[in-house]
Amino acid sequence: MSGFQALFSHNRHPVSIMKFFLSLLIAILFVTPTTAQEAQFPIIENFGGIYEIEGATSLDSQMEYKIVIDLKTLQRDKESINPGLNNVARMMNLHGLGGVNAENLNVAVIVHGGATDIIINNEAYQKRYELDNPNIELITTLKEAGVNIYVCGQSLLSRQYARNEVNEDVIVALSMLTTFTTYMHNGYVPLVFN
Repeated sequence: MSGFQALFSHNRHPVSIMKFFLSLLIAILFVTPTTAQEAQFPIIENFGGIYEIEGATSLDSQMEYKIVIDLKTLQRDKESINPGLNNVARMMNLHGLGGVNAENLNVAVIVHGGATDIIINNEAYQKRYELDNPNIELITTLKEAGVNIYVCGQSLLSRQYARNEVNEDVIVALSMLTTFTTYMHNGYVPLVFN
């Protein structure tokens, strides 16, 4: 009878089998190299965590990147950060991980449609949803990193938000369409976060 067959014979005690598998599991954990990484935040701290990919393509770290983002992602879970807004942080952190300095990364975000409520101040958010606005800290962090954040004035009106309910870090624009096309004519590459 082989050692493996002996281990599973009916004469073996269940505790012995458990000890064997526990020893095997411990050996695997210590021998197998770990591939888990910590999220990195090279430009936008605490938001949009990203991971290094060994051997991946590289970016031109000397290039000036000009990006305008159409952000209309509806935030169904009013207690969580808007996924599209967090994606702005991810995009910036990915450029940072690729060697691009924050000074070479020019980003504008135009919020409209279903995402409009992410830009209201905490008082207005609490009045509507009886919750703190989870997006405020990220908006402030993005602004501190040089991001221009706009909200479509037409979306504000259609959703019946007063101008004094808009977060002070956000610029009220005539419309998403006029602001977006102006940035595009100034050489910004458009991205859409649905």
